[in-house]
Amino acid sequence: MIEYRNLRVALLGGGTVGANVVDLLLTHGEELANRAGAGLELVGVAVRDIDAERTPAIPKHLLTTDAEALIVNADIVVELMGGLEPARTYVLQAINSGADVITANKALLATHGPELFEAAEQVGAQLYYEAAVGGAIPIIRPLRESLAGDRVTRILGIVNGTTNYILDAMDATGDTFENALAEATRLGYAEADPTADVGGYDAAQKAAILASLAFHTTVPLDAVYREGITEITDSQVKAARKAGYVIKILAICERIEIDGTGEYGVSARVHPALIPLAHPLAAVHGANNAVFIEAEAAGSLMFYGAGAGGPETASAVLGDLVSAARRHVIGGPGVAESTHANLPILPMASVLTRYQIELTVVDQPGVLATIATLFSDHGVSVEAVSQTVRDGKDDTQPAATLVIVTHVATESSLATTVEALAANDVVTAVVSVLRVEGL
Repeated sequence: MIEYRNLRVALLGGGTVGANVVDLLLTHGEELANRAGAGLELVGVAVRDIDAERTPAIPKHLLTTDAEALIVNADIVVELMGGLEPARTYVLQAINSGADVITANKALLATHGPELFEAAEQVGAQLYYEAAVGGAIPIIRPLRESLAGDRVTRILGIVNGTTNYILDAMDATGDTFENALAEATRLGYAEADPTADVGGYDAAQKAAILASLAFHTTVPLDAVYREGITEITDSQVKAARKAGYVIKILAICERIEIDGTGEYGVSARVHPALIPLAHPLAAVHGANNAVFIEAEAAGSLMFYGAGAGGPETASAVLGDLVSAARRHVIGGPGVAESTHANLPILPMASVLTRYQIELTVVDQPGVLATIATLFSDHGVSVEAVSQTVRDGKDDTQPAATLVIVTHVATESSLATTVEALAANDVVTAVVSVLRVEGL
């Protein structure tokens, strides 16, 4: 029998996720209360437009435009507005009023996370954010708690469903990027302005959150290297499949030794990469997400599932809501963020990776020797080379295509190698440069 008083829950934002949170909370309120040990009373939903249509529908008597009035009377505030302002102001108001806060706002956490966590720690409140990365996938709590006693060395994440859908469609059907994006838009996976997704901005925000958690170090958003997928072509995708790879855009967070000193730093980056077909991430299809973690003691772990969607993300929000309610019932301070390792943030140039480089070169004696010398001069070792030759037409010089896969080297060495190749007379074009991950 529940004896603890009802906990007052205020919801900020009545969009797709917010509407599903309301629906599930009202439908399964008694069951959730039994799990939490206290009744969960939804006192209101702050929205911009009370009359807007919502699916599922939110009872009109719960809707208000006065977010501040809800905040001051709440035990738990759920922020699902998105964006930086007024979300940041409202979250700080909630924390300073003593409420616990649940948010799915990755942009807010990636940009203002340290400020919000410090404010929560000062008053003994708790900030929950399972839904901010990976939708329904439980990844924040495993990193924050389950793996807190281990040493995470690397994270490879497919954390944006829109871009994964596009690249997967290009791989499965041979579609161009433009056609795959159009289909993603038609199905509702891509926004009318898809820049945040296809430009890698959404994934970069999530990478900053994951890296900060995994390495107990604050990783600011502007320290995350970012490339999108707008330059990926159908010919690259076909060539990747033929070579035994698929192209995925990855959020990669790593703990890297600094120049053999025994000291370590942190790197976070987002970019397209070749993944071997045998790697578990290669089998992540459609708009699904997956996060692959490598840890010293636990080994390799993968978390897989729906990375977005109203009911799916609402599931993660309600999980946080039950956790917050249990904390109220049991008492005690919140769990502070562990960012005390203070590892240095390393630039992209320090990253160790490998490249697959496709070149067109003149077909004449000594070209391979010239190419090999360029790699050697920049300290990059070649793992494999494949060559195809096409005959010249209309008096043009015959050309050859080289596909070169390197061994692991620093990003700076690989980048300067590509620059030297592009400037050499035997190279007619650098057709494609992709990093190779997951080996």
